[in-house]
Amino acid sequence: MKILVVDDERDVKALFEQRFRKEIRDNEMTFAFAYSGEEALGYLNTLNHEAVLILSDINMPGMSGLELLKQIKTHFEKPPPVVMMITAFGDDENYQQAMKLGADDFLTKPLNFTHLRDKLKTVK
Repeated sequence: MKILVVDDERDVKALFEQRFRKEIRDNEMTFAFAYSGEEALGYLNTLNHEAVLILSDINMPGMSGLELLKQIKTHFEKPPPVVMMITAFGDDENYQQAMKLGADDFLTKPLNFTHLRDKLKTVK
């Protein structure tokens, strides 16, 4: 499964590579990283929307994760990627807006990687 992680915090790459080391080694999951909403859209456009799953932070400078979600759901319909939103703020307003824009799931930081791993295994 190809997963695009979108977060303006650059240390997220090392964290995901460490936490999913076995899945990466066994070629069960491949991760790509973008550090802004704009970079994520560029990645999806350049690689013809290879990502099966997108994990996106909500609060980022420039294009927010919610704006990115809106762009993804509008322009990348076939096949539609699964989009899980991630935020340090588990407030109801962000949750409601993410669900309204078509988010498939909503996770709060700090991420529980055991829980995330279980969720990823259910995505086809």
